[in-house]
Amino acid sequence: MKVQPSSPADVSIITCSYNQNRFLSTTIESVLAQTGTAVEYLVIDGASTDGSRTTIERYASQLSYWVSEPDNGQSEALNKGLRHATSEVVGWLCSDDVLLPGALARVVELFKQNPDVDAIYGNAVLIDTSGNIVRPKREINFHPWLLVGDHNYIPQPAMFWRRRVHERIGYLREDLHLTMDLELWLRFGKHGCRILHVDEYFAGMRCHALQKVLVHPAELIVENAGLRDEYQPSWSRWLPDGLVRVAARVGRITLKSMIGGYSRRAPAALAASLRRLHDSH
Repeated sequence: MKVQPSSPADVSIITCSYNQNRFLSTTIESVLAQTGTAVEYLVIDGASTDGSRTTIERYASQLSYWVSEPDNGQSEALNKGLRHATSEVVGWLCSDDVLLPGALARVVELFKQNPDVDAIYGNAVLIDTSGNIVRPKREINFHPWLLVGDHNYIPQPAMFWRRRVHERIGYLREDLHLTMDLELWLRFGKHGCRILHVDEYFAGMRCHALQKVLVHPAELIVENAGLRDEYQPSWSRWLPDGLVRVAARVGRITLKSMIGGYSRRAPAALAASLRRLHDSH
């Protein structure tokens, strides 16, 4: 439901949720606490049964749109939010992840500085259930063949793009439930979107035992195999699949090592801001 009058915003954030009430308020607070830019915030809940609707209603006056109703999974929920979004820049934040302070203002600034760029992503920190930093996720630039050949190294909550891109390439594939983000990034590359990576931290990605990719490993393998069949570069189709995957992994690890991406030291200021966010709940 629309819960506040429409007003111009610089960035739209969609949070999709299903039975994640344990983390939901922290996620919502991390968006509402953003300063320095106008944010349109949409929350799409899949008719959760764990009290999530009550939590969302508590924040309703600060949301631009929210709904709690049955859906066919995360991809459909996200598309619902993306189609309601009105800002030039969009992104999504799952209900167990968080945005870091000042992230959205910086993202909007970067888009203004780079008018020819279609999408921008930064780094993230991996956090545990209490909001403690496990390790930084400092990543490399956008290389589609490394993404499809090895794994999806782009931190999803730290990726943002211009909403107009959907007019050209369409929305998320609703038949994918675990790799919908990877498929969208690969489609960005296929359609010639200009992707900028910045070596800055935008988000916290929650690590816990109920993450979908951990609960459904067999399905993840199937979806990844399908994407490799569809998106692997033409030159690689003449090589054994195992060889291509090894080459992609070696390439990714080499590039990440060159930028110090395997350091376990996160910027000190991030730990303090994450603690404040979680201690308030």
